[in-house]
Amino acid sequence: MKKTSLINKFEELEKEFHEISNSIIQPHIVSNQKKYKIFLKKYRRLEKVVNIYDKYKKKLIALQEANYILKNDSDPEMKEIAFLEKNQILEDLSDIEKKSEDILFSTSHTEIENIEDDHRNAIVELRSGTGGDEACLFVEDILRMYIMYFKQVGWKYKIIHAQKGGIQGYKEIILDVSGKGGKEGVYGILKFESGVHRVQRIPKTESQGRVHTSAITVAVLPEIKDIELKINLSDIKKDTFRSSGSGGQHVNKTESAVRLTHIPTKITVECQEERSQHKNFEKAMNVLRSRIYQNEKEKRFKERSIKRKSLVSTGDRSVKIRTYNYPKGRITDHRIHKSIYDLVGFMNGNIQEMINLLKLYEKK
Repeated sequence: MKKTSLINKFEELEKEFHEISNSIIQPHIVSNQKKYKIFLKKYRRLEKVVNIYDKYKKKLIALQEANYILKNDSDPEMKEIAFLEKNQILEDLSDIEKKSEDILFSTSHTEIENIEDDHRNAIVELRSGTGGDEACLFVEDILRMYIMYFKQVGWKYKIIHAQKGGIQGYKEIILDVSGKGGKEGVYGILKFESGVHRVQRIPKTESQGRVHTSAITVAVLPEIKDIELKINLSDIKKDTFRSSGSGGQHVNKTESAVRLTHIPTKITVECQEERSQHKNFEKAMNVLRSRIYQNEKEKRFKERSIKRKSLVSTGDRSVKIRTYNYPKGRITDHRIHKSIYDLVGFMNGNIQEMINLLKLYEKK
């Protein structure tokens, strides 16, 4: 990390520290235990950074003083002392800079590697992949499977955005899922579902009775609150348009649908399920925060070459994780090489056995 970018990062976090210092004593924060704990956690992390930055600034001032003596003092003894002191200061600065890279990576405003996500609610995104109309139908089937599972475990869900397929099914559907799963939240249980889900079956439109292979993508993202990840509104481009889904006369009369584009990352989110533009904006922001968080998380892992012992919960959406083979009535998870021969039950929401096996595999 270059010195200028290091100082810029320090200054950015120092500014955030002072903002949190002022916020944490406000009555509306102190009275809300959940918010207060989040702010206190961030305050303590940032306090460490600010203390390191204070030491760093003092060393830089001392370096300037040593350089001044070397350049302007005529006393050889003073120059020798300044020379030795300068070498020591440069060593100290180098040590601080090396240590700071790790600290700054883990104390960015998203706090990527320090926040435990398993307790969170989740944003679940389903998208059709290869296979055309058949893939859209399979999105609908997997959506039904998850909804049946949500009912079994007592979770609630809301549709944030839905885009219908050409004939039937969905090209894309996004859900906000909330609830408890014992010690874990929704994300801690559903995170294993992220990846490519492949289906092998005879499509309804296939007259020759041939088995086709189609695929969809599932992405499970941890839900991030606005107090945890601040997004500058100046970084967002907002477009409004008329809803294309159901809604009667309302669809044709008002531009309540919202499209948000985060300019720095080019991440785009649409929401059109609510009649109110304001509510659609709030829902879209919720998804946008989760996507930015996940995007930053994946980027940090790549930058630091962090390799997990398995692919179970990396959330890599390009990895083929599971095949649903209808002719053989079999579901196979390729990460743990496990097959379950109860396709009907599985598609009716009985997925807990597979989730439990994935959890056990991840802990090995």
